Amino acid sequence: MITNDLTSKNGHLMIGGVDSVDLAKKYGTPLYVFDVSQIRSQIRKFKSAFEGAGLKYQVSYASKAFAVKAIYQVMKQEDVHIDVVSGGELHTALAAGFPSEKISFHGNNKSFDELVMAVQNHVGVIMLDNFHEIEMLSRILKTDDEKINVMLRLTPGISAHTHKYDQTGQTDSKFGFDVESGQAKEAMKQVLDDSNMNLLGIHAHIGSQIFGTQGFVMLAQKMIAISKDFQKEFNYWPEVINLGGGFGISYNEDDDPITANEFIKQIADELKQNCDNVPEIWIEPGRSIVGPSGYTLYEIGSRKDIPDLTPYVSVDGGMGDNIRPALYQAKYEAVVANKMDEPIVETAHIAGKYCESGDIMIDQQPLPETVPGDILAVLDTGAYGYSMAMNYNRNPRPAVVFVEDGQDKLVVKRETYQDLTSLDLDY
Repeated sequence: MITNDLTSKNGHLMIGGVDSVDLAKKYGTPLYVFDVSQIRSQIRKFKSAFEGAGLKYQVSYASKAFAVKAIYQVMKQEDVHIDVVSGGELHTALAAGFPSEKISFHGNNKSFDELVMAVQNHVGVIMLDNFHEIEMLSRILKTDDEKINVMLRLTPGISAHTHKYDQTGQTDSKFGFDVESGQAKEAMKQVLDDSNMNLLGIHAHIGSQIFGTQGFVMLAQKMIAISKDFQKEFNYWPEVINLGGGFGISYNEDDDPITANEFIKQIADELKQNCDNVPEIWIEPGRSIVGPSGYTLYEIGSRKDIPDLTPYVSVDGGMGDNIRPALYQAKYEAVVANKMDEPIVETAHIAGKYCESGDIMIDQQPLPETVPGDILAVLDTGAYGYSMAMNYNRNPRPAVVFVEDGQDKLVVKRETYQDLTSLDLDY
């Protein structure tokens, strides 16, 4: 998000028509805040782009980005699919009342019990990732006399231009059936031979935080080529080609993400040029749906000034509620929520409170004059903030608030010290 796009009133940052400083006072800090209207807007942009391109499609929210009951309920209201990657995410979605037939179950090491849970709850499709899963699922389906839709996750040999930990489509990956070695064809044969599995299509995901369209165009080309190969060898043409997600967002002024229209138009053109019978196209945006809608509010505390060096301004959160700067060297921008109209006077390190020297949330942040008690708002934290939060140093995880049309609603309670010890047993 570019800071120029932010709105303020009486010098205070406004989020979804609500004063962020009032939110900090009401719910405490650190605090995750989501502007729900931004979430809905992004989903509708994806849908509109597909409809404009004339493609059959599904938008499937990649809920690993942010998985709580309330977000699944928003997704249900917006009539999209979701994908889950664990029994815990599946349980949360079902507890939220999300329809199981619109759930895809991903993961590279699903347990036997997770597969049983998926089958018994009649999830829409299981994304098969390896031969071990094919064998386990086959056993479960025969025992329960059930049938289920499946898709094969492939590693098509395409690397996204992104952080190495975010690359998932290249041959040397823990995910999916390798195409080049023939694994994908063997998996295809095994699934087609199993009468309890309906092979809905093929899937690939090339990475995360991708800004260009080239990788996605190459993926579309490769998936059509693979489909034609499968048609020749197995007389099978996919109902669905799932191109995964990975669409980047703007965390700072150096980021230049593609728009939904750009991405989908180029993909549609490529697909239509290369095959007469274009399958239904699925995408799995996660970060691009919830990332820009999220803000994390902190209270500024201590300060350390060192002669001739950048000062440190500390906040009451850090790597426990946003591990990405420490894990990925991710870059964020922030504003002082109660001093939106005040001039910038310095640049500071924004330091977290955790007992790690690497707990620096923002390395060089322009700031107005600050004092303890000011509210710092870090922007674009909607993806992988809450979902990767932890209790390191025995700190409780923050609350989550949704705002929309000038109204705020608590959707996840703040953890208490009592919550931290609720599972501990005496020795």
